[in-house]
Amino acid sequence: MSVLEEMRIRSLGVIDDAVVELSPGFTAVTGETGAGKTMVVTSLGLLLGGRADPALVRVGAKAAVVEGRITVSEGDAAALRAEEAGAELDDGALLISRTVSAEGRSRAHLGGRSVPVGVLTELADELVAVHGQTDQQGLLKPARQRGALDRYAGDGVEVPHAKYAAAYRRLRAVATEVEELTTRARERAQEADLLRFGLNEVAAVEPLPGEDVELAAEAERLGHAEALASAASLAHTALAGNPEDPESVDATTVVAAAGQALDGVRAHDPALAALADRVGEISILLADVSGELAGYADQLDADPVRLAVVEERRAALTALTRKYGEDIAAVLAWAQEGAGRLTELEGDDERIGELTAERDALRAELSVLGQALTDARTEAAARFADAVTEELASLAMPHARVSFAIRQTEAADEASGIDIGGRSVLYGPSGADEVELLLAPHPGAQPRPIAKGASGGELSRVMLAVEVVFAGSDPVPTYLFDEVDAGVGGKAAVEVGRRLAKLAKSAQVVVVTHLPQVAAFADRQLLVEKTVDGSVTRSGVTVLEGEDRVRELSRMLAGQEDSATARAHAEELLATARADG
Repeated sequence: MSVLEEMRIRSLGVIDDAVVELSPGFTAVTGETGAGKTMVVTSLGLLLGGRADPALVRVGAKAAVVEGRITVSEGDAAALRAEEAGAELDDGALLISRTVSAEGRSRAHLGGRSVPVGVLTELADELVAVHGQTDQQGLLKPARQRGALDRYAGDGVEVPHAKYAAAYRRLRAVATEVEELTTRARERAQEADLLRFGLNEVAAVEPLPGEDVELAAEAERLGHAEALASAASLAHTALAGNPEDPESVDATTVVAAAGQALDGVRAHDPALAALADRVGEISILLADVSGELAGYADQLDADPVRLAVVEERRAALTALTRKYGEDIAAVLAWAQEGAGRLTELEGDDERIGELTAERDALRAELSVLGQALTDARTEAAARFADAVTEELASLAMPHARVSFAIRQTEAADEASGIDIGGRSVLYGPSGADEVELLLAPHPGAQPRPIAKGASGGELSRVMLAVEVVFAGSDPVPTYLFDEVDAGVGGKAAVEVGRRLAKLAKSAQVVVVTHLPQVAAFADRQLLVEKTVDGSVTRSGVTVLEGEDRVRELSRMLAGQEDSATARAHAEELLATARADG
């Protein structure tokens, strides 16, 4: 379980520099009116992303700073969110700081990393529930009330909810795909027509791989046939001689003469013999090249008809490469990909039919699962409301009655809703139910939403009753109550203390209180007191034990620390609390 271990507060309101040391269980914060107790609530609010009000900065200071240390369990939601933000844990603890300048600028740090204030706000729901006279949070939000009811209900809601959520996600995916296919039908038809036209163009030409390269070479050759033939003939004459001119000099004859000259003396010098061999190789190579030139010249024929055919074919291929690829290889690749896409597009009508059938089946399934969710919530809501009402009877609200309103909103048409109780209603990822906690503070009063049907003191006690009932299911590990005991006294105040102690069995509870009956039940009591100059310093927040705690409870009871009657009453309160514990 996460635990808020301590907070250091500097230059915030009346607090100059103070450290608030907290502990698991129940901690009561007490002190004279105006001593700065509420700054504890304000400080925690800043740590968890609350609004940065420059008016909170102590007069004469440049900035207010609040630092907190919260132990977190590895793998829980708060730790995972912090790690996503780049924060690092310090020996299993999460360090949070918030700075508010006198000019109104705000900075936040989480685990040694600067983060947006919004990250702290996200952590708030996982770490702390704050309940105060002017800042009721958590269960005042209808969405949180539904979530609270679901967790209270346990498997009765969790099992159908898991099935519902899975079907809902699939329905949204199917509906999105149907909508896309339907709304884009014209675009997709146009795309199919263009693909069909292009593929027909490619099919009509029937290009072969590498054909464009081969035809380009052939066109180059045919276009210069006469020049090529003339050059080959001249080269052949230069190498082999001209039969019609016995006096002409050719390379073959010259090289042959050189070879004969060397053959006569090659036996006398190996170096010259090597040169003679090379001359012989040249003579053979000349003969080969000369023969090939003669054959090339004989075979090469300027064929205007063939050239025209080649150029016509190249024009057809060029028309394809201008539209579908930089060369024929790219055109063939486009055609293959386009054929696959066309098959997909041509199957849209069939796909739409399949998806529409699946969508209708999923909506029918959601109707069944949504009804199961509504039934499970209705049953759990009755139990939850009865338990909270019973708690309120001991919190000076004996005639109050809590109930849940579980309702649905009619859908505009059947296509936008699911069937619940014979009606087409709107639905979402958590079902079709809108859940709201109602309070009738006295007999004859109409139940109203708790935010509107209760005074400040009543609202705090309703919140306390709900938290006590819900303590075993609500994942929030720390509760902070500011003046939860407002308007309560006598025996009812003792019951408030007892209920807070009960809540502290499963969570960390911090209460700012002026009632000794409440403070007596705390596992730890902190005293906030000002110095002579009106500020709260490090020594101004102390842990009360033994005689000091009795004196503070006496002051809270009678306004006098040394009153014998008050001391006796304070000791009696402590004894009662210990007996209950």
